Formats: sequence, C-alpha cells, structure tokens
Amino acid sequence: MTMSDGLKKSLSDASHTTRKHKTDCSSGVLKILLVVLFAEFCALAYKATVPPPPKKLGPPDGLPLTSPRIQLSDGRYLSYTEHGVSKDVAKSKIIYVHCFDCSKYSDPFAFSASPAVVEQLGVYIVALDRPGYGESDPDPKRTVKSLALDIEELADKLNLGQKFYVAGFSMGGQVIWSCLKYIPHRRVILLDICMLAGAVLISPAVNYWWHNLPTNLTNEAYSRQLQQDQWSLRVAHYLPWLTYWWNTQSWFPGFSVITQNPAVFSPADIEVAAKLTAIANPNQVELMRTQPRLQGEYESIHHDMNIGWGKWEFDPMDLQNPFQNGNGSVHLWMGDDDRIIPVTLQRYIAQQLGWIKYHEIVGAGHTFSFADEMGDNILKELLSH
Repeated sequence: MTMSDGLKKSLSDASHTTRKHKTDCSSGVLKILLVVLFAEFCALAYKATVPPPPKKLGPPDGLPLTSPRIQLSDGRYLSYTEHGVSKDVAKSKIIYVHCFDCSKYSDPFAFSASPAVVEQLGVYIVALDRPGYGESDPDPKRTVKSLALDIEELADKLNLGQKFYVAGFSMGGQVIWSCLKYIPHRRVILLDICMLAGAVLISPAVNYWWHNLPTNLTNEAYSRQLQQDQWSLRVAHYLPWLTYWWNTQSWFPGFSVITQNPAVFSPADIEVAAKLTAIANPNQVELMRTQPRLQGEYESIHHDMNIGWGKWEFDPMDLQNPFQNGNGSVHLWMGDDDRIIPVTLQRYIAQQLGWIKYHEIVGAGHTFSFADEMGDNILKELLSH
C-alpha cells in the first residue's frame, strides 16, 4: 500500500467515524425529544382529566347568593327555597330534591301544583340545592349515603319536626332510595320514632349495575340508550376519574342530557318544556338556566354521574318497607314514554318491592311532573295515605 492509499484509507475511516458519531448523536437527540414529547403529552393528558376548582360563593369575593343557606355540622352550607303555606301552620312538610343538571329552582310542585290544592292540603315545601349545585357548597367526600344525612340535618336545622316527607325527581328521585335506607327512623327519647312520613320518587334514575336487576333486562334497556350515553355511563361507573374529561373533550359526544341531544326528549317532554317557558317569568327562566352549574361542571353534573352510576353501597331492591305499621307510604311515578330512564326497569323494581305504590302515566315522558295538574295529583296521592 502506497502512502497515498494509506492516507485515503485514514481519511475514509475518519469520515466513517464522524458519520457514525453524528448518527449516534442524532439518534440520541431524537430519543430525548421523544421522551420530552411523551412527558409533555402525559402532562397535558393528566391536566385534561383534572377538573378546575369550584367557584367561590358569597362574600367577600365569591358569587352573589340569591337564597338562604343553613350551615351543616361539617361546615358546609346548603342552599334552599321555600313555598306553600307557612311552615308554622303546615299540616305536611316536604323536602324536595332536584334532578340532574338542575337546581332548587326546578321544582315541579312550584309549577304544577295549584295554590288552592296546596292551601287545602296545608303543604309546606322546601327545595334544596344538592352539594355542588347552585349555591350549596360541594362535598368532596360525597357518597350515596351522605346526601341522606344532609337532608336529615337540613330538616333539623329548619325545625321541621319529627316527621316530614321527601320527594325527588330523576337523579333527585334516586336520592330518595338513600333516604329510605339511611334515615327512615331515628332514636328520640329511647323510642324508635319514624322520621319519614312518606316518600315520592318521580322518574327516578336507575343504576344499571344494581345487582338485583336481571342481566337480560338491564342489557336490553341499556342497548336502547343512545350510544353516547352507553359510553358516558360506562366511564362514570368504571373510570370515574375520566368523567370530567369525557364530558368536556370534543372528540366524542358526552352524556346526552349535558349536550341537550333532542333525541332523549319525547314529544310530551317537548310540549312540557314549551309550556314551562311560557308560564315562567324571565327571572325564573334565567335562574333555572344559570344556577345548576354556577360553581362549575365537575362538582355538579360530573360528580353527580359518578355517584348515581358508580358503585353503590346497597341495592334498593334489598330495602324493607319502612312503613310496615301503615304510618306512611312510598310512591314511584313514571311515564311510559320516558326516553331517559327505562320504564321496564322501574316496573321490575316496583314488582320486587310490593310495598311501593306504582303509578305509570300513559304517553308521558321524563318531565311529566311539570305538566298541568300533575303536582296536584302527586300531592293528593302522597298525603291521602
């Protein structure tokens, strides 16, 4: 090999080494970039699943309050409104629990119960904002049981006496099962005195994972739900930490009631909505529209989904009649054209709990309790027993 050949080989080897070094450097830089990008993606993904904190309420720097509130033993506040006859002269006192994505201002008795019937029956009604809704403080430790205890404490703080009725619509109706489970009785002067005088569940939400519901029945009812709702409820049940993200992202449609998909409303529901808009004053309409998510979406509607369709501590079909002495009654009202809550599951529940007084309205949708005279009918049935 000549000197010239040796020089060429040395230069070639040096060039190869340089290229290899550059390739190694480029590969190392690419790996670092990929790691950084993946970490950034994970950070963004995590951030998207973490809901913002709720907005502050009341003075000095919170949102203005429109109604009175009582303070619970844990320091939280519950907001409420009252209507009907005066509490001091009332023959019957009712605590009303509102539905999903609503507030204390969406009380069917305030719209469909006539003043004459309310006066005749001597009914006082207090409607509360559930925790995280409207002007009631959120409850980070909220469970299926906790709201029933909140209702019990609300009754005590308002001096409703030893007996009162509870009524709830849709998701609020589901809460009534918890009241029947956890606060039907309490100890008063060493005697077991019935706390609840009676209860009404109006189009109550059903948890498809209650273990006493037959699989074939729940599968059939679940398959009839909109595809977006099937996915939304699965997320709430199996992956509750993703509920906020699922219902705020724009890739897939969220829960239909949140997105106001018209497919879940029957013709009767649309008619009821039109009448409500016509009879409600502008201030009522504005309060009904703005109050539910006043503090933000997570502590109201998303937390609600996680509780309502999450893992329950009991199955309503395991409940015993709390009024075995005939000193009260439980009523379940349902429209047979309800496209949000399957009527087939309500029929089964009512059959299993023979002590439930079941009322099914032909041609009615989910919101039938707001229709003309329905408030009168529900109150008369409840208070005549």
